[in-house]
Amino acid sequence: MRFFLLKSEPDVFSWGMQVANGVEPWTGVRNAQAAAVLRAMELGDRAFFYHSNLGREVVGIVEVVRTAYPDPTAEDGRWVCVDVKALETLPRPVPLAAIKAEPRLAGMALIRQSRLSCMPVSPEHWAVVREMGGLAA
Repeated sequence: MRFFLLKSEPDVFSWGMQVANGVEPWTGVRNAQAAAVLRAMELGDRAFFYHSNLGREVVGIVEVVRTAYPDPTAEDGRWVCVDVKALETLPRPVPLAAIKAEPRLAGMALIRQSRLSCMPVSPEHWAVVREMGGLAA
């Protein structure tokens, strides 16, 4: 199993909406590097659900339940999406400021490539963020 982080603007699609809907397609990615991350995802991979813009915090965990397929919101057919299922809500959201302040997360892609909407997360960083969020590593 591999780990990722997916960003969503909570005023467009929030963690609460993901939980209420269960399984949702992760659509709307229009960046080649982020789309490559989606294409690399496999069944059972996990991702942090990150509220961008408003909140700027990791709030939950999703599981990939369908691998990359054509994004139905893309008119030109060159973009992909994956389906994800809500798994866990973090007992304590992990704000970006706390992630930046944690020395063990210094190399995390969220800090280095802050504008990327989909990114890999190392197993070490995954464990640290889970711990910060109140979950067992």
